[in-house]
Amino acid sequence: MTVAVIDYGMGNVRSVAKALEYAADCPVTITQNPATILAAERVVLPGVGALQACMDGLHEHRLLDCLRTVITDRPFLGICLGMQALLGSSEEGGKTPALDIIPGHVKHFGRETIMQGLKVPHMGWNRVRQRQSHPLWSGIADDSWFYFVHSYYVAPDKDQVVAGETHYGAPFCSAMASKNIFAVQFHPEKSQQAGIRLLANFLNWDGES
Repeated sequence: MTVAVIDYGMGNVRSVAKALEYAADCPVTITQNPATILAAERVVLPGVGALQACMDGLHEHRLLDCLRTVITDRPFLGICLGMQALLGSSEEGGKTPALDIIPGHVKHFGRETIMQGLKVPHMGWNRVRQRQSHPLWSGIADDSWFYFVHSYYVAPDKDQVVAGETHYGAPFCSAMASKNIFAVQFHPEKSQQAGIRLLANFLNWDGES
């Protein structure tokens, strides 16, 4: 099995790669090479920070075309910013365009969250309620704890793609599933046993629900 973790200059890709290797004892390649990404059987897009910088990094490294290809035809995992990049646009910077693979927008937690006494960014452990059954939830109890670090959250247009939900001031989508795509707002590589199990499930997943 070949696994590619896309490195576009943002986020700790090495911690993601090490967690994947630990989850299934398989080699993982960290790469900026489009040919290597296209040849991989499974692809992971991690990332933290600003969506505009993410899109700029993908463009700078000439990764957009190959990324659009692999997103549609093999098991694909988006993590944190890699989840947000799948939607149409973000409120960040007025309106930042993204990959527009899954219809929807990325929103800021905003004033309402802060007025409830909650800090932004949302940082630390929180529960994920499983909204639909999926192979990546196998062996993971509903309402398990995962580790989050983010100020923005995804709001997909279609409720059918919401695979997990978390409450922070109000419910928000913390996991999405669509065909061969699974994406999470939390960091499985920092989420101990539940996170490692999710990564192992991804590496054993054939891309079908």
